[in-house]
Amino acid sequence: MSTAVRTGAESGFRVGGVVSGGTRFERGGRLVSKDKIETENRLKGTLGPAERAENWRRLGSDEFDIVVIGGGVVGAGAALDAATRGLRVALVEARDLAAGTSSRSSKLFHGGLRYLEQLEFSLVREALRERELMLTRIAPHLVKPVPFLYPLTHRFWERPYTAAGMFLYDTMGGARSVPGQKHLTRAGALRMVPALKRNAMIGGIRYYDAQADDARHTMMVGRTAARYGAVITTSTQVTGFLREADRIAGVRVRDVESGEEVEVRAQAVINATGVWTDELQKLSGGRGRFRVRSSKGVHIVVPRDRIVAESGIILRTEKSVLFVIPWGNHWIVGTTDTDWHFDLAHPAATKKDIDYLLEHVNSVLATPLTHNDIEGVYAGLRPLLAGESEETSKLSREHAVARVAPGLVAIAGGKYTTYRVMAADAVTAVAPDITGRMASSITDRVPLLGADGYHALINQADQLAAAHGLHPYRIRHLLDRYGSEIHDVLALGDGRPELLKPIPAAPNYLQAEVVYACSHEGALHLEDVLTRRTRISIEYAHRGVECAEPVARLMAEALGWDDARVAREVEVYAKRVEAERDSQTQPDDQAADAKRSAAPEARERIVEPVV
Repeated sequence: MSTAVRTGAESGFRVGGVVSGGTRFERGGRLVSKDKIETENRLKGTLGPAERAENWRRLGSDEFDIVVIGGGVVGAGAALDAATRGLRVALVEARDLAAGTSSRSSKLFHGGLRYLEQLEFSLVREALRERELMLTRIAPHLVKPVPFLYPLTHRFWERPYTAAGMFLYDTMGGARSVPGQKHLTRAGALRMVPALKRNAMIGGIRYYDAQADDARHTMMVGRTAARYGAVITTSTQVTGFLREADRIAGVRVRDVESGEEVEVRAQAVINATGVWTDELQKLSGGRGRFRVRSSKGVHIVVPRDRIVAESGIILRTEKSVLFVIPWGNHWIVGTTDTDWHFDLAHPAATKKDIDYLLEHVNSVLATPLTHNDIEGVYAGLRPLLAGESEETSKLSREHAVARVAPGLVAIAGGKYTTYRVMAADAVTAVAPDITGRMASSITDRVPLLGADGYHALINQADQLAAAHGLHPYRIRHLLDRYGSEIHDVLALGDGRPELLKPIPAAPNYLQAEVVYACSHEGALHLEDVLTRRTRISIEYAHRGVECAEPVARLMAEALGWDDARVAREVEVYAKRVEAERDSQTQPDDQAADAKRSAAPEARERIVEPVV
């Protein structure tokens, strides 16, 4: 019997022979038909090579109610919202799920405490409701509570002023599933965060928000949409719009892996491309109803032992706020907030950005951080609605939905936390273009893939660990990444125990996770795995270069790469890391952009910009 591992719908199952013209597979000691496996994969929202090929075929042959452009969290959310309303929906993304803004945020599901000062009460209330849904119903495996210390620096007025704001925060929903605010003396605050200078505060207030791996969360939203029937295709770039008389009737797309092009027919199109919104509106030939401004946010990642603390920290700056956020064995420090006028796909951090973060966090740390402490750096762009203020930190985080033309709706603005509401609003906005009555949004009652059974599995972590020869800590880590989908990840080790070993030079992740990223999670390139399915690119000082070869070899098994393709993927990734490092030594955005843009694209056929 062959022991080759098949790809796509067959991934992870041993070939068991050919029966009546089809292939059967051995699983758990019994033969299972290919049709049964394909049905199970659909129900699991599998995004493997076989599913991608089928979805590409469907793009050119089926007619959809809605085509969503953009695989960020809002686009994925819109696909899920539409699918669960019973609509025929396709999502196309030029690069990878969460390849843009949705993998480069502060990793927080937060109510936006500072927006209270801007009197944006409705935004805070909405965000707190969404945070609550994520923690308790929609994604408890992905979204976790996280404590923060707010140091107080002024006597008399600051504590009552801040306490009033946090009381309002708690009252509006902030203290439903997490503890409410707790006031601390200076000694109490120092016990919570010993890393702080004694003279950096007079006391503090502890409060809670929530955090998630944004890229994994977005990918799981996309997979959940696929589970409910959405056609999800990445590496699929929109090159034009189809028209019937005065209305948009679909899009023309190119497969940037093969170069093939097809026309996708739909009753309506949703432009959910974030910072590319204006670009896509130009491509459609219509005038936009709003403009989007790109605000660059830079974060640095440092080892956990460099800041001795039991909680995160939130600091006021002259422009905005600065977060020190716990992230596994690391801290994320960010963010900046400056206009960006260059390459939208690859925003670059400058030395000035990094110095700004170090200067502000070191103003309160007893032992300062240095450039040598930095393990990772990432820069992302916020798609802000252009407002009257020239300072991006003061632009509204509210979102806007506009019917740009018959059959075309654009959505932009907002914040990661409120993606579900934004997605629902976008789908509702295309109702005039859809034949028949549209059902109401129900995504507030739809758990993401992996949520069902998660809490029971947490209680069974020790048994799972013993069954697979892993440490219980490893199982809990996997559960917080995959939820109840953990069984499919661990099953890859049946007969191949080496897949349950850590990735060389990146021991926080198992080799099975690489194979699973390709067979189930839609990863097509090395950078997809190292930067988004895992966060190796920011969590290790080598930024993924030292494990690029073994990871590419694992991907080759799942995706059918030859040695030349492996070598190219490793080379392209190494050049990307080199370009990012070079950009981070530059004095300004223009110089940093020139360095970063010099790196080759993993997706060679992509066109940037599209207009």
